[in-house]
Amino acid sequence: MADDAAAPTGELSEPAAEPVEPVTDNVDDAGEESGAEFLDEAEDDGDEAEDDSDPEADDAAPRISHVRLAGIVGLVVVLALGGLVGWLGFRAYQSHQLDTQRKVFLQVGRQGALNLTTIDFQHVDDDVKRILDSATGTFYDDFQQRAQPFTEVVKQVKSKSVGTVTEAGLESESENEAQVLVAVAVNTTVEGQPNQQPRAWRMRILVQKVGEDTKVSNVEFVP
Repeated sequence: MADDAAAPTGELSEPAAEPVEPVTDNVDDAGEESGAEFLDEAEDDGDEAEDDSDPEADDAAPRISHVRLAGIVGLVVVLALGGLVGWLGFRAYQSHQLDTQRKVFLQVGRQGALNLTTIDFQHVDDDVKRILDSATGTFYDDFQQRAQPFTEVVKQVKSKSVGTVTEAGLESESENEAQVLVAVAVNTTVEGQPNQQPRAWRMRILVQKVGEDTKVSNVEFVP
């Protein structure tokens, strides 16, 4: 009791408590740790969000572009091939038409030479008619004027001639006419006379398209 009484006034009898250190460091560390954890979680969430995105969706635009490009290239190739096939077909058609026309010119020239060199007195009227039917232009006019006297001479001498084409070819040609050179061997017999040796004739025959037909328009005998 005496000790208590002797204690100075205003002083506590119990020893003073130790000063309390501020805890700001812990708070700051905790805050920093919490903020870092929050940022890390946010970044992780962002990464997860990015990872969760569909890679096929990202590749959709390039894939569509490639598909469109391939389609355009394919279309161009198809059009080019179509044009090439059409052009080749047209050229083949032209070549076929020209070849057919040459054959017609050549055939008409050959037949014209045979008609002129194959005459039989027994049916000379039919032979003359065949010549006129295959003729046109000046040749038709000239032969028609001479047909009657020619027929009378053939009947009078009773001649028979047979022509054989030994060679024929086109000398020149255009869209509507051609010159045909024809070599003919002609065997002629006259009643009551000895047989003669075949004679070789060469003719330059001009053939011409007349509508749907092709006819002889001129004949020249060449050496």
